[in-house]
Amino acid sequence: MRTMKYFHKAPVRVLKIKQQRSRLKVRRQMLQVKHALAQEKQETIDMLITYRNYTQGKASKSELKEANQQFLDVLKGVGLGIFAILPFAPITIPLIVKLGKMVGVEVLPSAFNKSENK
Repeated sequence: MRTMKYFHKAPVRVLKIKQQRSRLKVRRQMLQVKHALAQEKQETIDMLITYRNYTQGKASKSELKEANQQFLDVLKGVGLGIFAILPFAPITIPLIVKLGKMVGVEVLPSAFNKSENK
């Protein structure tokens, strides 16, 4: 009887550990997305300040170049946002990112690049 109890407990324990790992993995990934979005928000605010300074004639060429780069990131985010409202978005967005990497086009904004993020 004891052996039956042992065999029945072990799979349940393994399943609980796997479930906890997957929960932690999802939480970690959501925190990475949160930090990337916060970084994009700050960069966009800086971009708008630079454009305002440009209209007043106070921005340098290097600041304007960085602002234009951030504007391209905003457009990338808008492009992915369009795919987010379509059905099957959890399938289509990773597929688009993968195809973009195969072709050599960066689809995600710069804050979502893992090399810069870490």
